[in-house]
Amino acid sequence: MISPLRLTLLAGGAFAVGTSAYVVAGLLPEISAELGVSVSAAGQLTTAFALAYALGAPVLATLLGRRERRGLLVAALLLAAVGNLLSALAPNYGLLMVGRVLTALGAAAFTPAATHAATLLSPPERRGRAVSAVFTGITLSLVVGVPAGTLIGSAVGFRGVFAVVAALCLAGAIGVRTLLPTVEAPAPVGLRERLAVAADRRVLTILGITVLGLMAVLTVYTYIAPLLAESVGVTGPLLGVLLVVYGVGALIGNDLGGRLTDRFGSRRPLLMTLPVITLALVTLPLTITTVVGAGIAMFVLGGGFVVNAPVQSRLIELAPANSALVLSLNASAIYLGIGLAGLVGGGVVALYGVLALPLVGAVLSLGSLGLLLLALRQEPAPGSVTP
Repeated sequence: MISPLRLTLLAGGAFAVGTSAYVVAGLLPEISAELGVSVSAAGQLTTAFALAYALGAPVLATLLGRRERRGLLVAALLLAAVGNLLSALAPNYGLLMVGRVLTALGAAAFTPAATHAATLLSPPERRGRAVSAVFTGITLSLVVGVPAGTLIGSAVGFRGVFAVVAALCLAGAIGVRTLLPTVEAPAPVGLRERLAVAADRRVLTILGITVLGLMAVLTVYTYIAPLLAESVGVTGPLLGVLLVVYGVGALIGNDLGGRLTDRFGSRRPLLMTLPVITLALVTLPLTITTVVGAGIAMFVLGGGFVVNAPVQSRLIELAPANSALVLSLNASAIYLGIGLAGLVGGGVVALYGVLALPLVGAVLSLGSLGLLLLALRQEPAPGSVTP
């Protein structure tokens, strides 16, 4: 049975790479000002990270599938540390982009390996909680890592933030190497088999919900710093506080989603949550005109993390014999949604300004709700998904 210390170590690594993924959202004004690029161009750093993760995760899982897990985790965290260090030292936008891509590849190698290690080191009756603990590290990166990065960035600039995250990744690598036992690699699975699972239209529909749902919220969240600055004049430490509120909503939503799914199954939580997120986005231009209203809106949007558990549960229902494969595809879909959110949001900001973002997010959320209604008409077949 995995000890709490070792599980905390894996969650800590997930926290470090999760902070690497999300921290740019609170640093856009600093990056834009120091490097002399537009806010929308700075937002593409998030896009580059997310797309590198989405494309790299299945490829790295195949290429590194036979590597012992502890060594793979150490190497992944060291690569993330190098990427963050390069981001801290980059003299221009191009090298900063390279640093983000390297960090993303480290994260793409770490998260699936950490999840697998947590399950192998836990008894069957505790594996679900072990996986949840690893993903709690990612959620905590929203609650603690991003707001802390925003506060540090206002004091020492974005370079100091990336340096701190690099140190966290390095500390995680040392801890894993020292305290985690050797964990043998799983049976190899080819890239063709991984991608073939997605040929099932029911799986594609659920993955589409993931992509559009993430795009809906993160098209706004990626540019939340300039949006709040323009709509209500929030900057600096107060922006950090509002990001904490968003993170707390995400943490509560993540936990609530698991509980609701255990009690009601996958359908009802999704039907309850997606309309609420759509409504929150539609009314966002009205609610963020005051600091209190902005806080409530940020909490509700963060609570959208409630969909994580029912979406993953639905995928497992569709493909019980290939659950590891569909969940890895969902992880790629998550980061594809993050990447496209930065891309779409950047285009909206450049053409129409940041105040147009909530409407675009609401349209994307309606799209995810439409896919959910389509998915509910597709009864899951027992057994494995077949192309």
